[in-house]
Amino acid sequence: MDAVLEKTYELGIVPVVKLEKADDALPLGKALISGDLPIAEVTFRTDAAEESIRRLTSQLPDLFVGAGTVLSTEQAERAIKAGAKFIVSPGFNPEVVDFCIQQRVTVIPGINSPTQIEMGLARGLTVMKFFPAEASGGVAMLKALAAPYGGVRYIPTGGVNEKNLASYLALPQVLACGGSWMVSPELISAGRFDEVTRLSRQAVLSMLGFEFLHLGINEATASDAAHTVKQFTDLFSFPVREVSGSYFVDERFEVLKSPNRGAHGHIAIRTSSVTRAVAYLKRHGYSTVPETERRAGGDLEFVYLKEEISGFAVHLIKKP
Repeated sequence: MDAVLEKTYELGIVPVVKLEKADDALPLGKALISGDLPIAEVTFRTDAAEESIRRLTSQLPDLFVGAGTVLSTEQAERAIKAGAKFIVSPGFNPEVVDFCIQQRVTVIPGINSPTQIEMGLARGLTVMKFFPAEASGGVAMLKALAAPYGGVRYIPTGGVNEKNLASYLALPQVLACGGSWMVSPELISAGRFDEVTRLSRQAVLSMLGFEFLHLGINEATASDAAHTVKQFTDLFSFPVREVSGSYFVDERFEVLKSPNRGAHGHIAIRTSSVTRAVAYLKRHGYSTVPETERRAGGDLEFVYLKEEISGFAVHLIKKP
C-alpha cells in the first residue's frame, strides 16, 4: 500500500467537499485541521475546485488534499497540477484510471460490481471507492462484494454518515469512509466553519471510540499483590481472576505481581483502531514506545504511550 493510502487509512474519514467559492477553501481547511481531520477531497462539481485545491495545498501544508468527482483526464491533469495528492472518481473510467497510473498518482475509482473490481485488479489497484454505498446495498452488499476479492480494500462513500460510520469501519476490508455531513454545502455557504470543526472532531472521536478498560496497579512482589487483592475482596467482594503475572479484580483493576510500565502502574484504554489512535495522538504531540507494539496482519493491536499520566503509563488496546 502506497504512502497516500496509508495516510488515508490512518485518518479514517475523508470529508467530501463541494466548494462554490475558492475564498471558502482556506477557512474550511483550517476548520478541518482544528477538528482533528486534516484531509479533504475537493470535488470537481464546481468551477472553484481547481483554485481551491491550489490554495489549500500551497497554504495549508498540514492538510492532505485530493480531488474528487474527476470525470476526465483533463480534470485529472488540472487537479494534479494544482497539487492534489490523490484522484477519486465516482465510477470506473478506464481513461482516467490509466492516466493517473501513468502519472504515478494514486487513483481511487468508484465501483459497485465484481466486473469493476476486476477492472481495477487488472491494473494493479488494491483500493477502490464503493459508491454509492448506501444505494448499492450498504454494508451487506460490501461484505458480499469483498468476499471473493481478499486483497482489495474499499472506501465507502455515498450515504455514509455519523449513524452508520462505525458499521462500515468495523469491516476489515474498509480502508476509510468518505462523507460530507461535517462539510455540508449549507455550513460552508453560511460560513459556519466553527460547526465544521465541531462535527469533524465529533466524527473522529466516534471513529476512535476510546473507552476505559482497566487500571493497572504495580506491586513490588507477588505477596504484595495478593494483599492488595484481599483488600479489594474484603471491602467490595469483587470477583478475582488470576493470570500468570497479575490478578484482575472485577476486570477493571489489574494488580501486577511485580513492577511493570509506569511509576505506579498503567491505564488501559480500548479503541476501535490502535493505528488511527496513534496517528491522532501523534498529531497532539504524544508518542509511542516501539518495542511494546504488537501487530496482527500488519495492523497495530497493542502499544504503550511514552508519556505517563500522574505516574501511570497509558496502554492502548484494540477492541475485539
